[in-house]
Amino acid sequence: MNYSIHQIAKMIDHSLLHPTMTDADLIAGCELAKHYDVATVCIKPYFVKQAAELLKDSDVKVCTVVGFPHGSSTILQKVAEARQACKDGATEIDMVVNVGKVLSEDWRYVKKEINAILKESHKYGAILKVIFENDFLPKDKFKIKLCKICSILGVEFVKTSTGYGYVKQPNGDYNYKGATEHDLLLMRKYSSEKVQIKAAGGVRTLDGLLNVMKLGVTRLGATATATIIEDAKKRLGLDAKQIESTTAGY
Repeated sequence: MNYSIHQIAKMIDHSLLHPTMTDADLIAGCELAKHYDVATVCIKPYFVKQAAELLKDSDVKVCTVVGFPHGSSTILQKVAEARQACKDGATEIDMVVNVGKVLSEDWRYVKKEINAILKESHKYGAILKVIFENDFLPKDKFKIKLCKICSILGVEFVKTSTGYGYVKQPNGDYNYKGATEHDLLLMRKYSSEKVQIKAAGGVRTLDGLLNVMKLGVTRLGATATATIIEDAKKRLGLDAKQIESTTAGY
């Protein structure tokens, strides 16, 4: 599969969302994102303004989350979160749907919620990614319906997971599957061609990224950014000067 370092980097939203991350961690994460010239940092909401300042002279955009991680806030609260994030400098919003409403099949509510946040995001020129949290959705019918709603409304991305949707497993442990091949194929099949797919949760290697790319994914939420891109450099056999020349013109 042919790819460039630039292509790999611009697929990645570098995830800086873990609750234990300190300000120093977030600053370091922004610097790493700038170094590798990724698509965005997906950063905790309170740090959006600082991230925008840190990345202002780069091509890395600022993304943040709304209703994260469980999607249970009211519509008004989510709209307010999106508004503040955009005012602080975010240009991409990743919102979590109200999973309880999805499982209740209250599609009128779900559509109203997504549309409200989409309109607020677009008002400020930001794009919207809608997180389904597939680990919480036991049947494909829920994911298919969400794809169709998002396609009708015209969101920019549908996204598999938060990376924090832990489900109790048969052995009693809590874990998550994240971005599965089954779900990615399903989401690509039932979403409009204009809606892009973001994979998140469990993709931590270059091979994992290349695999989801083949399935139609155009964006990846990742914490293993350095590992993925350094592996890509090694496989391409490029030194720093060559890497710079391969990204020229983009």
